[in-house]
Amino acid sequence: MVTREPEYFPPAENFVAQLGRHVLFFCRSVGQGGLLFLQAVLAVRFALTKRAREEIIMQMFVSGIKSLGVITVVGLFTGMILALQTGIELSKFNQEVNIGTAVMVSMLREMGPFMTGLILAACVGSAIAAQLGTMVVSEEIAALEIMSIDPVRFLVMPRLVAMSIMTPLLAFYTCIIGVLGGGIVGATQLGVSWVAYIDNATRFAGVKDLYVGLFKALLFGMIITIVACHEGFATTQGAVGVGYATRKAVLVSFLHVLIVGYFVTRLFYV
Repeated sequence: MVTREPEYFPPAENFVAQLGRHVLFFCRSVGQGGLLFLQAVLAVRFALTKRAREEIIMQMFVSGIKSLGVITVVGLFTGMILALQTGIELSKFNQEVNIGTAVMVSMLREMGPFMTGLILAACVGSAIAAQLGTMVVSEEIAALEIMSIDPVRFLVMPRLVAMSIMTPLLAFYTCIIGVLGGGIVGATQLGVSWVAYIDNATRFAGVKDLYVGLFKALLFGMIITIVACHEGFATTQGAVGVGYATRKAVLVSFLHVLIVGYFVTRLFYV
């Protein structure tokens, strides 16, 4: 059951009790999130039904197409900043022609998936948590359960599938826009021609960099969705609880994006 009565815990008697309670809450949240993910994965077999297809397409539009504007701006200026900062240092050694390699590799390996994950956590993750939290406090989730409709299959699975599809695509788009932004800075401020920039960008960036970046983006999309859905389902205390769940979903998603991104890089490159 997703819905449950609000829990009451008496005040902790000392610091050790308070710390132990936080540790237990953390472990319980991790376990609940893992179970929610497994339930959503098992429900993917219903993704081809008419209702599920329509919901998945709608969620792809919401999480992908509606995020293109901010992702374009962020990706463009991320590439421009990388090119400018790298070019300033490389110009001391007359190697500014190599900024294409630095921008391409950085965007593919790390910055493209990372910036995409942060944007989606802030835009899409917060919206999911707020929507599901509002449904919980207004007892819409309880109504679904009374009608024998699985909330995980009906609400979580379409969002998980949509984010799993759109996040790698958006990350790849961010990489392309970032490389273009770096080329603009190279051509206008560092004296690097487009031909030399693109040649260096494509010569030294490997297919592995692309695959690792897309894998990171896939993990980020799934993590953001599960965290947002879990926090939304755990909402209590009415409108105040919805705001708290939304804020917590964004913060937890940010932390997971940072931590998982580091360990994936550590796994594939060290």
